[in-house]
Amino acid sequence: MEALCRYFSGCAAALVALFAPVIPLVWCVAGFILFDFVTGVMASHHEARRAGRAWYFESSVAWHTIEKLGFTIVAVGMAYIIDTMMLDFMQLHLTKLFTGFVCGVEMWSFLENACRISSSPLLRYIRRYVRNAITKKP
Repeated sequence: MEALCRYFSGCAAALVALFAPVIPLVWCVAGFILFDFVTGVMASHHEARRAGRAWYFESSVAWHTIEKLGFTIVAVGMAYIIDTMMLDFMQLHLTKLFTGFVCGVEMWSFLENACRISSSPLLRYIRRYVRNAITKKP
């Protein structure tokens, strides 16, 4: 039984050591997602207060954020495996590209939430400008 315990603890330590280089990226993604969640809750509260409705916290939104965080962490790990073990000769930095993409999407969501909270003219202008640039057809 002791040998089995040593084997499993050795396997767990090997997995932790394998993914140790991506831990800062995982913390970065987690920070962006959680910050977006907090500002989304704040924006929902402000909109309900402005409309004169009762506001309540929905646990389904929290579970959706937890699922998104879990899937994103797994995807960062998968990108790291592809980057270091399968395509190590190409130096793509796929893990950093994927993490940057996710953080960029979360930052855009944060800006939308900030616009909903503050009604700042600058944030509204940026939102309108980007929306027009995206929907413009060649």
